[in-house]
Amino acid sequence: MYKIAVIPGDGIGKEVMKATINVLDSLNLSFDYNYADAGDECKEECDEALPQETLEIVKSSDACLFGAAGETAADVIVRLRQEMKLFANLRPIKSYPNTNALFDDLDFMIVRENTEGLYKSETEEYTDEGAIAKRIITRDAEERIINYAFNYAKDNNKSKVTGVHKANVLKKTDGLFKEIFYEVASKYPDIESEDFYVDATAMYLITRPQSFEVIVTTNLFGDILSDEGAGLVGGLGLIPSANIGENGALFEPVHGSAPDIAGQGLANPIAMLLSAEMMLRYIGENEKADKLDNAILTVLKEGKVLTPDLGGNANTMELANEVKSKL
Repeated sequence: MYKIAVIPGDGIGKEVMKATINVLDSLNLSFDYNYADAGDECKEECDEALPQETLEIVKSSDACLFGAAGETAADVIVRLRQEMKLFANLRPIKSYPNTNALFDDLDFMIVRENTEGLYKSETEEYTDEGAIAKRIITRDAEERIINYAFNYAKDNNKSKVTGVHKANVLKKTDGLFKEIFYEVASKYPDIESEDFYVDATAMYLITRPQSFEVIVTTNLFGDILSDEGAGLVGGLGLIPSANIGENGALFEPVHGSAPDIAGQGLANPIAMLLSAEMMLRYIGENEKADKLDNAILTVLKEGKVLTPDLGGNANTMELANEVKSKL
């Protein structure tokens, strides 16, 4: 029995979560779902975007599925990452058929440090002149995430890891990141290592994205580059993510709550389904994850049942049911 915390959240988060649970239930796995509240609506009802009760549910679960949060996203997902010490954010960039992908041969992973940098809590403050933010980079956190990236490459038959930074300008913080990157790289002689400035990487993602296998970078840079990567393969509706820590994990699509289409049944559930697939791999159910991935791929290849963002006219649950039928 796997204890799974389920946080549907706001907007289309509820719709894609319902569709995903519907598919997961057909995999013949023993899941004990524990539903919890967080997000904008939760804050309106109980004055907290992330109640302590929800946090305790997540902490006591084997994994967490998260739908989406609206304006309170920073209060919810950033706090969950920090409270749970979910230090690694994984954003796969993979081409699927019939998805408006700019390239049909992409398959790389962006590994983003999740706990510090400019996104660390209470790093901003107002001053007499305006406002100031502190960028916090520690040796322990960066060494941990870079080691994670190289281990990911080793475990997933990837032959190269690219470190991304801006050490020519941020000489101390990113200078430290680059130094640690090559210290760690020396422990993995069978894996090629290279590094680029973040602005050059942004260009290379457009001009030669096939050259990347695993990218590892700091929090803010990883956030920006992963959304750029989503644009390469058809948009945010197709990008899952995992937040991994030493004692827990949270899986979420990266598309947000999309209030403009919420409640209309138009949301693409693929990103949430792929996030659930990442969860299955995390708990060791690789065979079931492969089945789900093959079912999603089959539906996209056939192109008969697609949501409007993919050029079809199916609704959220119709697409999910089509994936379910392929299982």
